[in-house]
Parts: sequence; C-alpha cells; structure tokens
Amino acid sequence: VQLVESGGGLVQAGGSLRLSCAASGFTFGDYAISWFRQAPGKEREGLSCISDSDGSTYYADSVKGRFTTSSDNAKNTVYLQMNSLKPEDTAVYYCATDPWVDCSNSGPGPHEDYDYWGQGTQVTVSS
Repeated sequence: VQLVESGGGLVQAGGSLRLSCAASGFTFGDYAISWFRQAPGKEREGLSCISDSDGSTYYADSVKGRFTTSSDNAKNTVYLQMNSLKPEDTAVYYCATDPWVDCSNSGPGPHEDYDYWGQGTQVTVSS
C-alpha cells in the first residue's frame, strides 16, 4: 500500500488549497481513506474520511463547512478541498488508510488504528 500526498503550500488566511492523496497497492474503494493533520507540539488530529462501505463522508467539527473530501475512482485519488483557511490550520497534512477501519458511523477514529500513511504535505496559512 502506498499513499502520496501533494498540494500543500503557503496561503493567506481566507484562501483555499486542494490536497491530493494518490493511492496504490490495494483496490481503491475497498478501504476507507482519512485525512489527518499534525501541528507542532500537538497530537495528530483526524479531519475527515470517506467510508469504503457506503461512500459516506465525515468531518471533524474544526473543519466542518470549510473542508470537503471527495474521491476520483478513475485516478485512485482522494482529495481534501480546504476553503476559508485560518492560521490555526497550519500543520502537516496526511492521508491514511487501513483495511480494518470503518468510518461510516464514527469518523476516522484514532490515528493509532491506521497502518498506512502518506509522507505528509505542509500547509502554512499566514495571517
């Protein structure tokens, strides 16, 4: 299993970025895929996920209404569209997957549940 994130960068507050997570090594759609972030000195935070069982999506309260996750099965890619960015969104963003994670009812769950991670992409939001 391999996950490769891209799309991070520097943006002003109020701006937008779209992150991509290209997946390989498994049948795309068979596993839930989640997005996490980690700011310096803070724990890794689950932001969103797309369920493999029903395609439903989940968002943490901190990003609900601003971030949207979607998938393109033809490209084996999951996206995280981030709008109305705030300085507190500054972090390294990761996508993750695991065959045993089911986020359809309870969201992405703890990061310890995931065995497969991308390398991360830095997002910096300036004020």
